[in-house]
Amino acid sequence: MSTFGTKCAGHEGAGVIVKVGDAVKNLKVGMRAGFKPIVDTCGTCELCWGDKECYCPKAILAGLMCDGSYKQYVTSPERYTTIIPDGVSDFIAGPIMCSASTIYTSIKDSGLEPGDWAVFPGAGGGVGMQGVQLAKAMGLRPVAIDTGADKKRLCMEVAGAEHFIDFKETKDVAAEVVKICDGIGAHAVFVTAVQSYPTSLTLLGARVGGKVMCIGLPPAGAYHMDVDPGAMCFRKWSVQGTLVSSIKDVDKTLDFAKRGLLKPIYTVYPLSQFNDAVQKLRRGEIAGRAVIDFNKD
Repeated sequence: MSTFGTKCAGHEGAGVIVKVGDAVKNLKVGMRAGFKPIVDTCGTCELCWGDKECYCPKAILAGLMCDGSYKQYVTSPERYTTIIPDGVSDFIAGPIMCSASTIYTSIKDSGLEPGDWAVFPGAGGGVGMQGVQLAKAMGLRPVAIDTGADKKRLCMEVAGAEHFIDFKETKDVAAEVVKICDGIGAHAVFVTAVQSYPTSLTLLGARVGGKVMCIGLPPAGAYHMDVDPGAMCFRKWSVQGTLVSSIKDVDKTLDFAKRGLLKPIYTVYPLSQFNDAVQKLRRGEIAGRAVIDFNKD
């Protein structure tokens, strides 16, 4: 942020359009819209022509290269602004702009088929909780890994996980995953909790074709994975990353919410409690998402 002179972080949000520029053709004041991690792209490279525009080398990243969503008013170009459909509240739509849509893209790109085992280390957090719900809606069999009674209840009773593994109470998490997943291992592991990267491959067990999907972004140089080329070859394993979603996949994820398949698992805080919410997140005390309502002091 200091390199670009950016003073406001934040990369996902939802609200109402209050003003449009002279060149805007379709968006109107009063329409509801979302603010994504990618504010704009060049629109002319081969990545932008396909469905990988979020990897455009000229992409503008919210909260890094320009002011982000932690403020009352933001600007967004018409061509890359997402419209929120009726029936989806701002409190659900805001987190969809990054976290939910990103893990949707990861699940889609994993190539899993209905009935496959999808394991989510960090399932009780905001991204993981949405991933469990989407996996369930896509016909997969989600296994949640996290700790605490609240997160277990939300993962099992609300999000729809088939199994919950408490990593603080389970002596060998990898063995328990293998036991649950047909005695073989996960078809794919979706890593949202960065502390899980070093052990993520062990959750594949002996599953041929198993995949580790990287979603959480660790600090530079931290939580590396030790990859054995022999295991990768003999078991046809793969490791793949997902940055954020294309504008198309964001719309697809919003449709899941419109159909009631992404439930409102969040805690709303007024602006005056913004810092309190951040500190609770740092301590791992929030299950699901924390949403700041800038209309409440």
